Amino acid sequence: MAFLDTILYPLEWVVANVMVIWHQILEFLGLDPAAGITWALSIVGLVVTIRIALIPLFVKQIKASRAMQVIAPELREIQNKYKNKKDQASREAMSRETMELYSKHKTNPFASCLPMLIQAPIFFALFRVLNYYLEGDKGEIGLLTQNLIDQAASATLFGAQLNETFLTPGSSTEAKILSAVLIVAMVATTFLTQRQLTQKNMPASALEGPMAQQQKILMYVLPFIFVISGPNFPVGVLIYWTTTNLWTMGQQFYVIRRNPTPGSEAERRLNERKAEKARRKGLTIEGTGFDMTAETDTKPTGGQRQQPKRKNRNKGGQRPQQGGGKPDAGTGDDANGDGSDGDSGKSS
Repeated sequence: MAFLDTILYPLEWVVANVMVIWHQILEFLGLDPAAGITWALSIVGLVVTIRIALIPLFVKQIKASRAMQVIAPELREIQNKYKNKKDQASREAMSRETMELYSKHKTNPFASCLPMLIQAPIFFALFRVLNYYLEGDKGEIGLLTQNLIDQAASATLFGAQLNETFLTPGSSTEAKILSAVLIVAMVATTFLTQRQLTQKNMPASALEGPMAQQQKILMYVLPFIFVISGPNFPVGVLIYWTTTNLWTMGQQFYVIRRNPTPGSEAERRLNERKAEKARRKGLTIEGTGFDMTAETDTKPTGGQRQQPKRKNRNKGGQRPQQGGGKPDAGTGDDANGDGSDGDSGKSS
């Protein structure tokens, strides 16, 4: 325990200070400082602060995941190449070729897990702040004074204290109900986030093979883990977990919608939206596979302006008379319509 205290204390200090700062902001905005909703929103503010700080890592995670999806066919070829070879030389060759492939595309399978790995210590730091400091066993930490500790420990959200768990002996019915609701929300958001990633933002080539199977297994295993572990965590930690899942799902939805993986279902839908937008504007989007030229007005090519058609003359070639006058002389037109001069019918 002393080892954990030494390792996690800096993170616990940061977590406690961020929570108190958000608590002060919410109090300034008019919320009751002793209310459970104020402390719950302080935990939400902690999530917002951490996730904003992790945006650069999230961008790297997206790039790494995309690169892993792109190299999936090549990686599968290497695995098939050494599939039935169990000797040491073949294993070393497969590892070497795999690492060369990662190096060529500047990615590795661990890069996509980096944000999650960084959030794990923060999660445990929050767990310890709620589980130990609010119990009064650890005393003050940073800006979290004893007065604030007593205030947070006695605050309730829908009748449940933030440091109560589903399995706490003597925990209130409200705490059990709220914990159950948050666990269900946690499981649902985790499953939907994984499904969104695998079903919409992976190319067809990445939906086959061992890696695709691992993604599918992960999509069902992670929610099951939360069902097992969730009842052991305080209500405040469950609020943090559910909020960060919602942030992840929303952030991923935005990235997939605006910048999908090439060849994925999300890219096809993006092209459809672009084509529909182009159709409304009467334009043609190149590279989308949707030709909008049939629905737009035909324009002359080659930069030439289309010449207006010349109106037909009146029958007989006579120009219209104005004011009852005679046709203009000397025009050479056939006045009688028989090909002869107009005066040919008179005697000389």
